[in-house]
Parts: sequence; C-alpha cells; structure tokens
Amino acid sequence: MSTPTFRQATTSDADRCFEIETSAYEGDEAATREKIATRIRQYPEGFLIMELDGRIAGFINSGCAYNVIMSDEAFKELIGHDPAAPNVVIMSVVIDPALQGRGYALSMMRTFVSRMAAMRKQTIHLMCKERHIALYEKLGYRYVRPSTSDHGGMAWHEMDMTL
Repeated sequence: MSTPTFRQATTSDADRCFEIETSAYEGDEAATREKIATRIRQYPEGFLIMELDGRIAGFINSGCAYNVIMSDEAFKELIGHDPAAPNVVIMSVVIDPALQGRGYALSMMRTFVSRMAAMRKQTIHLMCKERHIALYEKLGYRYVRPSTSDHGGMAWHEMDMTL
C-alpha cells in the first residue's frame, strides 16, 4: 500500500475530483464539476486532497455553518456557508473506486478530523448510506437519525462528531 500524502485543494484539481466523484457515487448523488469547483474556490481549507504517487486518489470537501441543517440542498453549493462558523458539514468523502477497501478512507478521514480540530472547529456533521454507519462509528462519529434528505434518490443517515 502506497503512503498517501494530503494537501489543500486548488482550482486545478476540479477535473480530477469530478472524475473520482462521478465514478464513486451513484446516479444523481455525485456533485457536478461546477459544485466541486465552487467548493474549492470558496473554502479550500475544508477541501482535503489525498494523493498517492503524485496523483489525486480521493478527497473530502466541506463547508461550515452556525446552524446545521443536513437536508439543506442549497448548502451543497455553499449557500449559507461561513468559514468562521464552528460546525463543519462534510459533503463528499470519496476514494477512487480502484483504490477502495485498502484503508485509505480511514487515513483520509483521520487527517481531515485532525485538521478541523487544529482550526478549532467544534463539530463535524455528515450524511452516509446505511452500509457506512459502522465505518464512521469506528472513526468516532455518533449516529443521529435517518435523514429527511433524499439527495440523489437515496436513503441517508445523519452522523456527527464533537471535536
């Protein structure tokens, strides 16, 4: 297993991130290239890139809010985002499908959590599918409830972590 390196996203990463996003997510749940570019441009501090051998292999992107409403679709375009807010909302956690199942998501999430704690954020929130609940619990997230969001026509579950 190659050792991953981590860095903040830059606008030139949008195409590769979009490629990974559309290959890893089903149907309408993938963010558009425009949404990814907006997230990089508006909040690069919350957009963590994982590279393997100099190539982007995965990423986590997020925004921050004072009042977290996980089913708020507009927030995915960073409407309502405030970089000074204490609560982080993760929008994507993605590993290139060819590299999944090798522990990279754990390493990437631990790095992301560490960076958010260093930025003095208070909580991290995310939505996931049922099959990922145990993974996030292993990382210290707490199950909150089934989500009212039907993003991409899927069933989601809300989870959070206090830093």
